[in-house]
This record gives sequence, C-alpha cells and structure tokens, in this order.
Amino acid sequence: MVSCILALLALLLNVACTRHEAEQRAHKDGAPFVVVLGIAQDGGVPQAGRKGHPGWQDPQHRRRVVCLSVVDPESSQRWMFEATPDFREQLNLLDEIAPVSDSPGLAGILLTHAHIGHYTGLMFLGQESMGAREVPVFVMPRMKSYLSVNGPWGQLVRYKNIELHTLRAGEPVQLNERLTITPFLVPHRQEYSEVVGFKIEGPNRSVLFIPDIDSWQEWEQWGVRIESKIEEVDVAYLDGTFYANGEIPGRDMSGFPHPFITHSM
Repeated sequence: MVSCILALLALLLNVACTRHEAEQRAHKDGAPFVVVLGIAQDGGVPQAGRKGHPGWQDPQHRRRVVCLSVVDPESSQRWMFEATPDFREQLNLLDEIAPVSDSPGLAGILLTHAHIGHYTGLMFLGQESMGAREVPVFVMPRMKSYLSVNGPWGQLVRYKNIELHTLRAGEPVQLNERLTITPFLVPHRQEYSEVVGFKIEGPNRSVLFIPDIDSWQEWEQWGVRIESKIEEVDVAYLDGTFYANGEIPGRDMSGFPHPFITHSM
C-alpha cells in the first residue's frame, strides 16, 4: 500500500518543501506558509504488525500521519490541520521550523473528522501529558458533540485543555487578518462525525486540503467536481492512500473508500 497523501509538494503563499527552505523564506519575507508535517494514512508507516519493514530500524523509512501546519511569521501564529497519533513528533518539528515561546504555541487545531489518524493526538494536550490551556479546536457540529460527550475527549473540554469552536460547511472562518479557512463536506465514512476538507486562503495564494474522501465520482454525485476545486487554488493536497487496484495481493480494491492515485492523476 502506498500509505501517503498525494501531495503536490509545495507550500502556501511561498513554496517551501524542506525545513531549511521554510525557515529561510519565513525570515526573508514574512509571508505565511504551510509545512507538511506528515503524509501517511492513519496507521502511519510502518503500520502495527508489519514485520520486517525497514522503518523499524531506519527512521528514514518511517512516515508520520497526514498533517499540515499553517504558519504566519508576522503574527507568530501557528495552526495545525489534524491532531494525529504522531502529534508529539509533529509539534517538535514545528517548533524547530517556526519556534514560539509558548507551549504548545498553537493558535488553533482544525480537524477534518473522527477517524483515528485525524484527532487522537488531542490526548497529548490533556492532564496526563502537556496539560494545555484552552487550545482552540475547530470542528464541525457532530464532531463537537462527539468530543464533548465521549471520554476521554470530554475531559479535555471539562478541564479546559481545549476549547471547541464550531465550523459550518461553506462558511469561511478568518483565522487572522491574513488567513481564512473554509470547510466543505466530502463523502467518506461518517460513523461519528462529518468529514470535511479545507480551503486555506492567504494574501497571495490558496491551498486545498482533502486527506480523506471515498471517491471523486461520488463527490460529483453531490454536484462537486474535484477539477473545479483544484482550479480555485494554487496547491492541492489530496487523498492518495492507494496507488492502484491490485497493489494488495488477492484483494479486489475497487470498493476501498479512497480514490486511487491513478484516478486522481
């Protein structure tokens, strides 16, 4: 399985594909930028139970779970899109690229849905770990209810480790004077919450972030064409969990709830 997100590897408002380039550009012109903190499917790479994978011995073969960060150097603000099981490493990487004095130093966390790779990193904000205070977490209505009434997430709300902010599909939210995000619904398994992608808009460029979706064809049945969405932005980060049917021996993958990279291309 190609356990990664098909990413047109460029960064918001200024292309910055490496840590060094992100740091250099941030210092050079102060423009907001995106940092890719992870590209893997929910289980990471290597996945649990995957015997013999070179990643167990060599970190170069490991991949963190899909996550983006948006950084505004002018305001010293940072946002994370998804709170993954790799939250500790990803926050540390972000601290190296765009250091701030506070901890966790996040102006907000924006969640797409309630599958394990996308929200369970919130646990590190709790009393047993960071003991964070009122970190803004932006969620859709069902996701807000899910986090509020189910443990251990409800404890984060009661103890004020996190502060939930409600998103509405199609309604822009201004993160600061230079950055706006707009959530939009996508078809994907919705056992506990809605599933959304995000359009991220800065002063000069914009980004599309869709880490999970069942298929582009199903979205078309909702009246939305991915080609039209891509035309609206400068960079698109799209679900690329599987490359093509047949990569998992002995299984018909045609019903898997992710578009093949071959279809996306």
